Amino acid sequence: MAGENIITVNQDNFETEVNKSNVPVLVDFWAEWCGPCKMIAPALGELATEYAGKAKVAKVNVDDNQDLAVKFRVSGIPAVFMVKNGEVIDQLVGARSKKDFKAMIDRAIA
Repeated sequence: MAGENIITVNQDNFETEVNKSNVPVLVDFWAEWCGPCKMIAPALGELATEYAGKAKVAKVNVDDNQDLAVKFRVSGIPAVFMVKNGEVIDQLVGARSKKDFKAMIDRAIA
């Protein structure tokens, strides 16, 4: 099933799962009430499966993790960040195509 490889991250596990990850991490800031967030979810799920072992896809619920949303200066969702070695190297805001997110991952693992 698409999405089974997506990691749910929060304040408690963000450092371990994202900042200290040995592979780049695509971090999706989303909320349950966000329609565009739900629209991109299947594409992110597919990418999590396709890139398993080379990159990770993580989701952060902004309603439950406002501290992380503030830290990343999230002003609109979905907001998708590419984090490599603890640093944000790329970001996209708004519903985008799978191709756009794939390109972010490809640049990060190049």
